[in-house]
Amino acid sequence: MISFAQLPGLLKGQLLQLAHDELIEHLVIDSRKLLASNRSLFFAIKGIRNDGHNHIFSAYQQGIRQFIVERDVDIAKYPDANFHKVASSINALHLLAAHHRNQFSYPVIGVTGSNGKTIVKEWLYQMLTSKYNCVKNPGSYNSQVGVPLSVWQMNDQHEMAIFEAGISQPGEMASLQKIIQPTIGIFTTLGSAHDEGFSSTSEKLNEKLKLFETCEVIIYCNDNSEVSEAFAKHCKPFQKCISWGQNERANVLLKYINNDSVLISGLLGNITLSLPFENKAYRQNVLHCVMLLLHFGFTEVEIQEKIDQLQSIPMRLELKQGINHCQVVDDSYNNDLGGLLISLDFLEGLNMPKKTLILSDVLQSGITLESLSKQVASLIKEKNIQKFIGIGFGFHSHQSSFAEIQIDKSFYLTTEDFIQNTDWNLFANEAILVKGARVFQFERIVQLLQKKVHGTVMEVDLGAMVYNLNYFRSLLQPNVKLMVMVKAFAYGSGSKEIASLLQYHHVDYLGVAYADEGVELRNNHIRLPIMVMNPSEDSWPIMLEHHLEPEIYSLNLLRSLIAYLDGKACAIHLKIDTGMHRLGFELKDLDEVAKMVSEHPNVVIASVFSHLAGADEAGHDEFSKEQASAFDQALIRIKTKLKITPLRHLLNSSGILRFPQYQFDMVRLGIGLYGIDPSETVQNKLKSAATLKTVISQIKVISPGETIGYGRRGRAEKVMRIATIAIGYADGYSRSFGNGVGQVVIRGKHAPVVGNVCMDMTMVDVTQISEAVEGDEVIIFGLGHPIEQVARQANTIPYEILTNTSERVKRVFYAESI
Repeated sequence: MISFAQLPGLLKGQLLQLAHDELIEHLVIDSRKLLASNRSLFFAIKGIRNDGHNHIFSAYQQGIRQFIVERDVDIAKYPDANFHKVASSINALHLLAAHHRNQFSYPVIGVTGSNGKTIVKEWLYQMLTSKYNCVKNPGSYNSQVGVPLSVWQMNDQHEMAIFEAGISQPGEMASLQKIIQPTIGIFTTLGSAHDEGFSSTSEKLNEKLKLFETCEVIIYCNDNSEVSEAFAKHCKPFQKCISWGQNERANVLLKYINNDSVLISGLLGNITLSLPFENKAYRQNVLHCVMLLLHFGFTEVEIQEKIDQLQSIPMRLELKQGINHCQVVDDSYNNDLGGLLISLDFLEGLNMPKKTLILSDVLQSGITLESLSKQVASLIKEKNIQKFIGIGFGFHSHQSSFAEIQIDKSFYLTTEDFIQNTDWNLFANEAILVKGARVFQFERIVQLLQKKVHGTVMEVDLGAMVYNLNYFRSLLQPNVKLMVMVKAFAYGSGSKEIASLLQYHHVDYLGVAYADEGVELRNNHIRLPIMVMNPSEDSWPIMLEHHLEPEIYSLNLLRSLIAYLDGKACAIHLKIDTGMHRLGFELKDLDEVAKMVSEHPNVVIASVFSHLAGADEAGHDEFSKEQASAFDQALIRIKTKLKITPLRHLLNSSGILRFPQYQFDMVRLGIGLYGIDPSETVQNKLKSAATLKTVISQIKVISPGETIGYGRRGRAEKVMRIATIAIGYADGYSRSFGNGVGQVVIRGKHAPVVGNVCMDMTMVDVTQISEAVEGDEVIIFGLGHPIEQVARQANTIPYEILTNTSERVKRVFYAESI
């Protein structure tokens, strides 16, 4: 382990202050996710929209004492801290991780490609951990920051490492190669992911191959001719290249005997395996793993056993509605120390008054049970967990390691012991993280904690939302603030959960439609400023009580508020009508507005704003410019009359994309957060955040001439196979989708709606989907069935499809975990 005093010789740069030399145990880059230890090293990284130097004081207050910085610091503020200044904090992080990697000589497997990296890494981990003590990336930590943090986990107790590496532009892989230094390389696939960062597919492929520069062994599928030709040029004489596929160029040849059996022959011997996957991508992923096992000398019987024991890999953790007003973070399928920290960070971001951790023994941690228990106890203390339940022999036998943390804690030998001896009514109004190794079957615990509601679910990808949020942030000019609209139940996605995420990611303002929406957010610990767009006179009391800020759009509304305030302070937002003609002051009203506000200094104008009527359509660009000009006139008048400079905002999601010159002081992000571009200019750069899905309740065979549904609107012209799915207009699936207008997706194929949509159910035609069975998943919109396409079917817009989804439909929030 390296100490801070050794950093100048390793990282170069300038030592600004050495208060106390300490060993470096933890690397941290985010002030919201600190391990507040004097052995933590904080890297102040300057990004496009965020600068880690702005959070040094916060990190210091929380207990961090070691810092890597890129600029001078006022040392007097930090008398007990160590500071080392470098040209680039990212490069310093890379150098430190590469130095750490050089301390170990055991095999390191490097995985890259366009798709399948995480699955291959996780399956290899499953297959190899029975024989080797392995370390791997937590989550998809495969970036310029994620890889060094992953490699830092390596220790002397490990016998093998498995790291994935992802890139998005030229020059990145050379840096990751120096950190990972793989001895064995696996290339998964060549696809379209991150094409936008490269001039050609060939450039992207050659960049990825840089990971394998010093590998002794390289494994790849050469059925793709471009990949085959690139490796033919890339492989060096000292490297053993294992190329597998179904063509004669391969040195390991595959021949499928039937739907699930494959004969493997050639360089690695002759064996026959059964593959329990219909999905082509999954087959390719598992065959990469098979090649590595063959290289390591595993027998046919051992490999088949490993394949049969493979478990599907949910690439996420899920936030579910729980019993007694709880929130349940379901991470019940994966457990390692790196993954635990990710999950605890997610838990920390939830605005619940109490946090609970249910954790199994962490298997294959590479450290003793006593050390493991002490590390977990330290994490519990750092992350302010109020209740801990430890399950497994390790925690049960080392309860003394938790003696110093004064919280509610209990220990059980097995999952069954916990289930049989627990009063589930004691879980209430808390956020509960359930995280365990697969053998502990923690999904049983999740089932007991989860609220049982309507089977149809809307899945909300929080990771996609953050991605979209950061994309729109990247378009903003320096110092432009961001308001995010969470009105209408956050466009159908769940207001308090989305608001919690946005607060965690430091947006500046939230916008809601009505006061009761703002009150709900306040009751769920949302502290951000909240603008209410449609206030009413009877809502003044609750708005003041909960510090909500009303949009004021008329003289009568302003008079009413002033009268109610009776001298009490209130921040307001003036809405100007510049041509939308919905709500707002006209220019002729502004002199009177200024007079009333000047006479009542308790009324503070927080912002002045307007709304573009046609920002998403190029045909209205001239009108949008006229609106912006009218807005400028209004601003000048208000500023002149009142001698104030309130925040100014005009742009919605489409406006952010199409009119950067009108960003003013703040913009309002709405539907764009959910991965929808109404202007259809950057849709390929956004990620869909919501998927609405249900299940097939029953399948029937209908004879020719029979009718289906209310009003007998559906009619079988020939023998039909009809599936009844568990969604109807009470869930928000409109009657306008009836009679062939709407389609859903089952097993990757489209099934048209038959007859009228019912209140709770809908019938669809699965005649051409012979493999469909009762219980199958049905996509209403989402992956493979874009919401924009669904909206066009009903001759409407995505806004309506999202917001129509009923609140009785369960929301499941998830984020990438492993």
